[in-house]
Amino acid sequence: MGQGASSSSVVHDLKREENDVNLGRDYSLSLPDECLACIFCSLSSGDRQQCSVVCKRWFLVEGSSRQRLSLDARLDISAAIPGLFSRFDHVTKLALRCDRRMVSIKDEGLIKIGIHCKSLKKLKLKACRELSDVGIEDFAKLCTGLKKLSCGSCTFGAKGMNAVLKYCVGLEELSVKRLRGLAEGSVEVIGPGCATLKSICLKELFNGQYFGPLIAGSKNLRTLKLFRCSGDWDKLLEVITDHVSGLVEVHLERLQVSDRGLMAVSRCAGLEVLHLVKTPECTNVGLAAIANSCKNLRKLHIDGWKTNRIGDEGLIAVGKKCQNLQELVLIGLNLTATSLSPLASNCQVLERLALCGSETIGDTEISCIAAKCLSLKKLCIKGCPVSDDGIESLVSGCPKLVKVKVKKCRGVTWEGADRLRANRGSLAVNLDTPLPNPVVGPPSGAGGAEASAPPTSKSSIAKAKFSLFAGRNLVACAFLRLSNGSNGDHKRVSASA
Repeated sequence: MGQGASSSSVVHDLKREENDVNLGRDYSLSLPDECLACIFCSLSSGDRQQCSVVCKRWFLVEGSSRQRLSLDARLDISAAIPGLFSRFDHVTKLALRCDRRMVSIKDEGLIKIGIHCKSLKKLKLKACRELSDVGIEDFAKLCTGLKKLSCGSCTFGAKGMNAVLKYCVGLEELSVKRLRGLAEGSVEVIGPGCATLKSICLKELFNGQYFGPLIAGSKNLRTLKLFRCSGDWDKLLEVITDHVSGLVEVHLERLQVSDRGLMAVSRCAGLEVLHLVKTPECTNVGLAAIANSCKNLRKLHIDGWKTNRIGDEGLIAVGKKCQNLQELVLIGLNLTATSLSPLASNCQVLERLALCGSETIGDTEISCIAAKCLSLKKLCIKGCPVSDDGIESLVSGCPKLVKVKVKKCRGVTWEGADRLRANRGSLAVNLDTPLPNPVVGPPSGAGGAEASAPPTSKSSIAKAKFSLFAGRNLVACAFLRLSNGSNGDHKRVSASA
């Protein structure tokens, strides 16, 4: 009896749910707005946009729960700003991007954003060339809670930047690229320092050294990135590290800096990440100074630009002193097993290694890595004179290896990569060497030629198709065209029907 009553109630519930579906009942009405907002937050931007047009409630909830917004910052957007931010009233991250061929948003539009977007924490400005120092200052007065500012190809200058530092007292991250308003010979510099700043990134600045007082005065700075900024940075790095000794991450790319600058950076004993990219004046002496002082180094990237000024001597010092190294990327350095051996032996937690553009990395060096890098998980070899013999040494070495990428190494063939895969089935091996072209025999009768190996690359497939059709006689080709035409006509008739 009990089982019969239970089964009948289940059937009744199923019928009721079926009726609800047929009647178009909205089950989301039983969800609180907060739960619906959480669902929207897990969707992509396009899916959120589609959800916002389902009904009025979803439109309102989606707008009030959106925290990130990216706008095409043309001049004509100014009139729509009040309406936009009355719907998206909880935006904390805003990006304003303008095409270089268009007139960008002006000061009035940015001030409107500041009035309607009080909770803004992160702002990105790209190619907003109509913004002036006055507009930036008025905006900073309105959005005092700003924590991150990123600007590129803008035309305001030192006054606007100093206004942001003055009024946005909680600013933590600053990224500046191609700031056009920094006039050469300007009296005003950017600073003094900001106690809350943790990260500064400067890119492609002709007068990047105007930020010197700001960098030196930001005593809690942890990350400093300098990319393609003109001027001699040795002396300025000495001044900076005299006042800021807590740097954890430093990037120096295409910068006029020498061993003197590296010795200044070595004062930051807690340094964990260092990128030296195309700094031709840096030598083994500067790298050894970093290794001797910064023993907590975890990530080291060096692009030596094939100047042969950094090699075995500097890397031996790294291997002996930086035993916590987890990631090592070496580009354009002619090192040998002389330095790789202490690196592999002493850096027992090394997990990621990339060796690119070296004329001296050969089978001996790869065998050394295979024998001694016991914790290595990812290995990249590019543009080095390595052969199948070196790759085969990985069969029994590097027990934790999960991925190998080999590019532009002419001595490595698919046969060598296949042997590695066969012996280590779980290992992912990426090789850019194309498979041999399929061998096509002479045509026999009406049949096509048979390929000895299946084509895998696009070029191989194209060549195989060409060879196949070339081997057919005229009647076969005509029959193929006729059948294709008939199929096409049939499809067109079906579609019209």
